[in-house]
Amino acid sequence: MRFATVNPATGETIRTFEVLDDAAIETKLERAHAAFRSWKRTPFAERADRMRRVAELLLAEKERLARIAVEEMGKPIVAARAEVEKCAWVCRHYADEAERLLADEPVDIGKGRAYVRSLPLGPVLAVMPWNFPFWQVARFAAPALMAGNVALLKHAPSVPQCALAIEELFARAGFPEGVFQNLFVGHDQVARMLADPRIAAVTLTGSDRAGAAVASVAGRNLKKAVLELGGSDPFIVLPSADLEVAARTGVAARHVNSGQSCIAAKRFIVHADVYDRFLELFLEGVSRLKVGDPLEEDTQIGPLATAGIRDNLAAQVDDAVAKGARVLVGGKPLDRPGFYYPPTVLVDVPREARAFSEEVFGPVALFFRMRDLDEAIELANSTPYGLGSSVWTRDPAEQARCIDEIEAGLTYVNAMVSSDPRLPFGGVKRSGFGRELARDGILEFVNRKSVLVGD
Repeated sequence: MRFATVNPATGETIRTFEVLDDAAIETKLERAHAAFRSWKRTPFAERADRMRRVAELLLAEKERLARIAVEEMGKPIVAARAEVEKCAWVCRHYADEAERLLADEPVDIGKGRAYVRSLPLGPVLAVMPWNFPFWQVARFAAPALMAGNVALLKHAPSVPQCALAIEELFARAGFPEGVFQNLFVGHDQVARMLADPRIAAVTLTGSDRAGAAVASVAGRNLKKAVLELGGSDPFIVLPSADLEVAARTGVAARHVNSGQSCIAAKRFIVHADVYDRFLELFLEGVSRLKVGDPLEEDTQIGPLATAGIRDNLAAQVDDAVAKGARVLVGGKPLDRPGFYYPPTVLVDVPREARAFSEEVFGPVALFFRMRDLDEAIELANSTPYGLGSSVWTRDPAEQARCIDEIEAGLTYVNAMVSSDPRLPFGGVKRSGFGRELARDGILEFVNRKSVLVGD
């Protein structure tokens, strides 16, 4: 495995990094183990001061950090700045709320004094993805460190400078040595680390294939795991919806991060009564999207992060077309330097197409016409994934059915799916298990100890 910065806008390799050897990994593990012994005893106020300092540094150096993300994974610069700002938000949120979220919980059992105490587990290994290279790390690290754990980051091989920048921020914010460490390690080394008794737990954000591999190793070694995996989110539009708002939101929801988001709307399931008009509005919105240099302020769609991601997306589209789907716009990689793929709309996608059951990670929207709500819910649940879902209807009965019957960790009604530090985030089925963010997220990596003090 090679850790390297390859500019997606040009295909040029900027910098490469060596993978750690076994001796270096041992040093990192021992450092984390030692750091945990003292960090877990650090008062909440002291942890919070350092976490707020991370937020301050993120905002002060937003432009520098955003440009690193642009160079490494092609994110449009406006979106990159917004990602850094969101990281500051989650750091401040847990700095302010962690002590309250982890406070002892009294339980009346009719005798003595009973309560539940939340105590940190130890070093947590975080296997993180490239698509939101700062946010994915911050939303894990902020609650984990505020709970008293320490963190070991194994970032994606394509964003090494983002990983180093994050490690530097935590060090400059005053976190003691060993509390947050970056690791340039390969998949086989991750497996060996999970077997090490000094690692208490693992969290992974990535594909369902990667999640299954890590969960298997974690299971064999009886380690707690949280997995946030892929998604094939449905975007259901029913006749009572405000079509103009729904279409405008749908275009944004499909193309966030150039379409490279687990909670991007991917399958547009539209009632026959409004299908033609919604599709017309959607295509108008897509036609206004600017594809271009991610450093330009008005670019909305940058290159895909790697050549492999672009090529797999192209193969999924070609497969769908070969099996009967029709391309209304886009459909082929752009003939220019870098890893560009244009906004694409497919209709009449058959169930046997790869794109029907796989996650489509890029600016490709799949459209389906349905007769009624029963058919819409069946189609929404017809993939292996269950992460996010968006439903557009003003009918309270339809809203209630979708909330209860769509198999997903998130259902947003008349709104675009997004992550928020105040709401739990995660999925069901092959979208993983466990939750990030909110109170649920900070409780994932603690020992929920029951205590009874007798009379």
